[in-house]
Amino acid sequence: MSNILVRAENIVKNYVSGTETLYILKGINLQIEKGMSVAITGQSGSGKSTLLNILGGLDRADNGSVFIGGDEITCLSEKEMSAYRSKLAGFIFQFHYLLKDFTALENIMIPAYIAGMNKKDAMDRAKSLLADVNLEDRKNHFPSQLSGGERQRVAVARSMVNDPALILADEPTGNLDPANSDIVSELLYTAAQKRGKTLIVVTHDEKASARAGIRLVLENGQLTQGHVQ
Repeated sequence: MSNILVRAENIVKNYVSGTETLYILKGINLQIEKGMSVAITGQSGSGKSTLLNILGGLDRADNGSVFIGGDEITCLSEKEMSAYRSKLAGFIFQFHYLLKDFTALENIMIPAYIAGMNKKDAMDRAKSLLADVNLEDRKNHFPSQLSGGERQRVAVARSMVNDPALILADEPTGNLDPANSDIVSELLYTAAQKRGKTLIVVTHDEKASARAGIRLVLENGQLTQGHVQ
């Protein structure tokens, strides 16, 4: 059985702006093994978020194929793609997107409810994930009662509640000060490793990228190898 979780072949993505065509991704090829952590860096506008969204099924490539766990997601219908995102991929964004009328614990549980998990199992898993991000004592607090770093830690926990194989993080520390960036980054990598997740992080944060097992740079529409630990 293959140990490759993520495989992208010849991913091309262009955007048309007026009479101009912007060539963003120019035939990206990528393989990531199960359980690996990968950081993708590059200048703003280089296509890092676009690539992450294509891997996560939030966007579609103009050409090429994406395989997750050996199954091609490129040709899935919208309904099938939604099911893929729910079961196999967890997302963390620069903004936490927590629901303001729900507690930290409830915000983590909600994706599990949507996926059909019963309340007790969802609550138990959410509590375990809160422990992973050192927020057990904040479980009944609403987002307005949490600091920016704490809200992002809840978002990290939420991304893992459905036990996805793949975690995709797009600038997860982008809105945080250096101290909170370090905390969130460390907890993200540690939780992913503890739970056997494959982690892909798009980031401008040098410390965050340095924690990854593999560092890649997206430049001129192509990926190049960075430092490998």
